[in-house]
Amino acid sequence: MNEISFVNETNEKIEEIAVLEKLIDFAVSREQLNNVIFSIIFIKDEKMHKLNKQYREIDSTTDVLSFAFEDNAVISNDKIRMLGEIYISVDKAREQAFSYEHTYLRELSFLMIHGFLHLLGFNHMEEEEEKEMFLRQEEILNEYGIEK
Repeated sequence: MNEISFVNETNEKIEEIAVLEKLIDFAVSREQLNNVIFSIIFIKDEKMHKLNKQYREIDSTTDVLSFAFEDNAVISNDKIRMLGEIYISVDKAREQAFSYEHTYLRELSFLMIHGFLHLLGFNHMEEEEEKEMFLRQEEILNEYGIEK
């Protein structure tokens, strides 16, 4: 059994959460994960800036941060896996949705799946890693029906 929690630390109502819950369930199933626990936390830019500075030593905000609790990529699927936390800036998501000319739901979905893949060990530091990760993101989003 999976335990995925959505936490809204903003004072805004995020109506897209119902769709995001179904999308992340789809992604977890698609990745054939069982017994995983992780959180998706919606925050404002001010808090994201603080987290980015504290943990990455970057003195600016960002759109999504993932904090993976696992450092071992090969863990038995029958044990409970605490994957970590995904922080999403609602301010950046809204700004980027406007800039990229797509919906707020599309941007939140993209950021959530991006963070989820980071929890699973995907990265984009090298060009090949980036191609693999971004292809996986788009496959999940497209298969679920969240298109650009």
